[in-house]
Amino acid sequence: MPVPTPAQLGPLAGLVGTWEGDGGIDVSFHHAEGALGDTPYRERNVFNPFGPVDNGTQSLFGLDYRGTMWRKDEEEPFHTEVGYWLWDAATGQVMKCFMVPRGSTLIAGGDATAASTTFKLVAEVGSETYGVLSNKYLAASARTVYFEMTVTIGDGEYSYDERTVYDLARTGTRIDHTDHNTLHRID
Repeated sequence: MPVPTPAQLGPLAGLVGTWEGDGGIDVSFHHAEGALGDTPYRERNVFNPFGPVDNGTQSLFGLDYRGTMWRKDEEEPFHTEVGYWLWDAATGQVMKCFMVPRGSTLIAGGDATAASTTFKLVAEVGSETYGVLSNKYLAASARTVYFEMTVTIGDGEYSYDERTVYDLARTGTRIDHTDHNTLHRID
């Protein structure tokens, strides 16, 4: 299958390749402390282009995606993601579909143009289009209810700001979990 052109990938064209960044900050609930805390992390993401994928009259181009994050002082990753970033030029929709090995799957989407270098993706629990699914344990103990991600793509770097909101059953509170990093193309 031929590799898609940058024009076919639209706003995702700038993400093709391998990226690393070591300035990540994860603000999340730390169970040992029973409170929110900051975790510095480093990250590696790999984006491989593919397409088209045709669904009737819909034609999608995208990136096969794998992300890995490590706490600064650890060798084993604390978070991984696998999935796809998709571009639907006809509707001007950009999407991120991914799964984490905790048993959560998410499809987030938003509006963009082919030339967009910044776009926002959103998913909400219960949505049949851009939504969140969790396994039974997570749905009962730490139910994700909202996700948003703003991506900015520059020359040889990209950054993201991510916000995941979940209900923590143990404390009866709503947690705002955020992540931010800037990554640089290494390949």
